[in-house]
Amino acid sequence: MALMRPLAEADLLLVIDVQNDFCPGGALGVPGGDEVVAVINRMAPHFHHCVVTQDWHPADHLSFASSHPGRQPLETVTLDYGEQVLWPDHCVQGSHGACFHRDLDWRGADLVLRKGFHRAIDSYSAFQENDRATPTGLAGYLRERGSRRLFIAGLATDFCVAWTALDAVAAGFDAVLVEDACRAIDLDGSLAAAMGAMTSAGVTITRSTAVTG
Repeated sequence: MALMRPLAEADLLLVIDVQNDFCPGGALGVPGGDEVVAVINRMAPHFHHCVVTQDWHPADHLSFASSHPGRQPLETVTLDYGEQVLWPDHCVQGSHGACFHRDLDWRGADLVLRKGFHRAIDSYSAFQENDRATPTGLAGYLRERGSRRLFIAGLATDFCVAWTALDAVAAGFDAVLVEDACRAIDLDGSLAAAMGAMTSAGVTITRSTAVTG
């Protein structure tokens, strides 16, 4: 669980979707989702750089079950880019649910990256939308800023966090999952599958104490 080397200028904290709708009481609340806030706040001062992501859906997004008459949340449909889980309406642009958790200290973030704003494409990963062809621009931003190792935290471990970590490795970055700074939905074994995929891809698994001491 220890870090391979001390934190450096090229290390970055990447905080995924710590928004009201993903916290308990939200439209798509992740169990214990609000518990990551304190952990992330403790880690953040140890980094020179931080990026936070924000799900930012139009009200008629095609990943919403409400956009498919007769369908229910957690059912799957086939969209132009393949299979898509249908979700409750969440993180609608400008809504309270789309706002960051009130206690998350994101004031020091270098960048707020909004994703999922294309109506016809969902976006789990911070790097690439679910069609696996539309980039968010994050990889280029990080390369130009000299970032090399990404410490990934947030919600949810088995969806947006895992997809981000896997895409980070594919884009040539060193990805580190801060396990206690994440929480999972765990839909039909999705957490175990995500952890296995990340480990196989070379994502380092650590805990926040490896950062904070």
